[in-house]
Amino acid sequence: MKKVGLCKRLLQILIVLFGISFLTFGLTYIAPGDPVRAMYAASGSIPSEEILDQTREALGLNKPFLTQYWNWLTGCLQGDFGTSYSYSKPVVQLMTARLWPTLKLALASLALMLAVAVPSGILAATHRGGVADYLIRGITFLGVSLPNFWVGLMLLYIFAVKLEILPVVSAGQGFQKMILPAVTLAFAMAAKYTRQVRTAFLEELNQDYVIGARCRGIKESVILWRHVLPNSVLPLITMLGLSLGNLLGGTAVVEVIFSYPGLGSLAVDAITSMDYSLIQGYVLWIALIYMLLNLIVDISYGLMDPRIKEGGR
Repeated sequence: MKKVGLCKRLLQILIVLFGISFLTFGLTYIAPGDPVRAMYAASGSIPSEEILDQTREALGLNKPFLTQYWNWLTGCLQGDFGTSYSYSKPVVQLMTARLWPTLKLALASLALMLAVAVPSGILAATHRGGVADYLIRGITFLGVSLPNFWVGLMLLYIFAVKLEILPVVSAGQGFQKMILPAVTLAFAMAAKYTRQVRTAFLEELNQDYVIGARCRGIKESVILWRHVLPNSVLPLITMLGLSLGNLLGGTAVVEVIFSYPGLGSLAVDAITSMDYSLIQGYVLWIALIYMLLNLIVDISYGLMDPRIKEGGR
């Protein structure tokens, strides 16, 4: 990616982040409920109206919308996303502490997914129309049809409640705490990626270089692993980047089911307690991470395949 193209992408990221920040702040501003009352309710106290007004003034919540937004935006540019109403801690500190557990869970589910999807997709493609192909395609159809929360509840019921070989609560249990959440997240992804690997493999097997290699007597295993596999996996790079972004921002349901201490469960707690500062910081963080991952994927894709040039040439 050339410098001009990179600068354009960075400018686009800044514009999108500005739009997301304005929309997020505006939606939380017009949302029903009073965050100050929710903050005192969480602490178990019932203050008077005078104390509520003083708290709103101290937090700057009685100022006009644009003034509040500008103060929050300038703070964000300096790395200050405000203070959580319910936790009484800086938003950055809370999200930094929860980011690593979610990142570990996302990477574990991606590794598990690849360990299942790549061999399964290759097996289905090399046995097209056979028993293995139909069996794998049937399983993947089931995998993409079942929602994550149902899969998680079933895994929790079988392995934690009935068999009692894994913990029910995925907090403070060491490596075992990630097994059920990672399997839940990897289940649907493995089904989708297996189909993608199968399709990409079938397309490469019909290319002229594969036919030529077979005519020259090159072993089938050499053709598959040295030539077909690298060309088939390359289109999946973009999907992996998007999947990692989705996992970092979209694991809330799974984290709540397994009581996993990650960003998703933190976001759910912020929504239920009307912690607007935490909600705003979470949305902006996830948007930034998602767009940076897309940028990294685009750059790496161009480096791995020199045929890809700026502008699609």
